[in-house]
Amino acid sequence: MKTEPRKVIVDVYTDWCGWCKKMDKDTFTDPTVAALINKHFYAVKLDAEGKKPITVKGQTFNFKPEYKSHELAVALLNGQMSFPTTVYLDEQLNMLSPVPGYLDAKNMTQILKYFGEDNHRKMTWQEFEKQTK
Repeated sequence: MKTEPRKVIVDVYTDWCGWCKKMDKDTFTDPTVAALINKHFYAVKLDAEGKKPITVKGQTFNFKPEYKSHELAVALLNGQMSFPTTVYLDEQLNMLSPVPGYLDAKNMTQILKYFGEDNHRKMTWQEFEKQTK
């Protein structure tokens, strides 16, 4: 990040989530999706039920048995625990947007272009969608 700043895409999943597996198999393997992610983002997979501590920007997040979830997943999803959720962060790891639900390659491509090509700085999602239809 220090030598080559990029946005970050976080795939928040669980082992038991069927739609997460479908997104791994169909969406993330799509050549256009993979090319856009590799060009504009650092990709991270986060098991929402992972047990290992994770430190981000000096803060350590842990698994919380009472939530049955990892604190980082709770923070990234604003407590709205649905899977899969794709979270977009800027180059300083600030939240751009969590996008809950399964995304096919076509929809994922649009979102990757919106954030990856900095369209979110110039227009709303609705304006971008109209322009790209």
